[in-house]
Amino acid sequence: MPGFLTFLAPIGVVHLILGTAGLAIFPMPLGTEATTLAVAVGSSVLRVAAVLLMLGTMRTEEVSRVIPVTHTFPIFVAILAVPLLGEDLSGLDWLAIMMTVSGAVSISVRWDSTGKRLSLSRSFALLMLSSILFGVANIGSKYAMEQISFWNMYAVNAACLGAVSLMISLRPRTLRNLRDMPGRELALGLILFNECLSVIGFALSFWAIDEGPVSLVSTILSTRPAFIFIYVVGLSRFFPAVLGERLSRGIVAAKVASIGLIIGGVALLTTAG
Repeated sequence: MPGFLTFLAPIGVVHLILGTAGLAIFPMPLGTEATTLAVAVGSSVLRVAAVLLMLGTMRTEEVSRVIPVTHTFPIFVAILAVPLLGEDLSGLDWLAIMMTVSGAVSISVRWDSTGKRLSLSRSFALLMLSSILFGVANIGSKYAMEQISFWNMYAVNAACLGAVSLMISLRPRTLRNLRDMPGRELALGLILFNECLSVIGFALSFWAIDEGPVSLVSTILSTRPAFIFIYVVGLSRFFPAVLGERLSRGIVAAKVASIGLIIGGVALLTTAG
């Protein structure tokens, strides 16, 4: 794609259509409170902001570094539960938090040009912000689905994703880029296929949050970096130019250890709770 905004425009169209259709097929239940609707929309906007931060960072960072950091959000769910829900964190909980944060930091560090000093990636703060937003959005979605169905929640989320994406990207330059870009049909076809997969993922995630404890669901969702890493290794082996991932033995070992810390820390937090 010619640029990030050009990438967002077709995504916005797809999700706005799906969200609008979803709201027509699955209207809000009678008697739904205004507060519930506000929380549903607010949590969706926060999730959209988290997704946009994550996608924007993927332009310059390896996907196997971006996804693990953004999937530390169950930790923020637990921390936010202290002031919002009056919960307490035990010593084991804090150990789990330290493990998860250590994994996120370790997968984000880089050696400088001299190879003598480590530094955090510039995008680390943005990715942690994305993780916090994901965590808050999950809490809000769980609250809203006390009155609305997961299909309602999905439709609101899709409509917000489509609307925000188009508000950001829809401008004359973007339309010209889409019109003039080489290989447009293939690129748009790949985006459409990708967004069909994301629809399934979003719907299943909301269904799971509706059916079970949000902390447990968030923990299971946080295992996604392991699958991402497996896909990355497979693609890089057979199509090394596709993702541009550096996968020496040392880098692979470091990423496996970091992802293990993140998933292990989140799992320990849920088990301890």
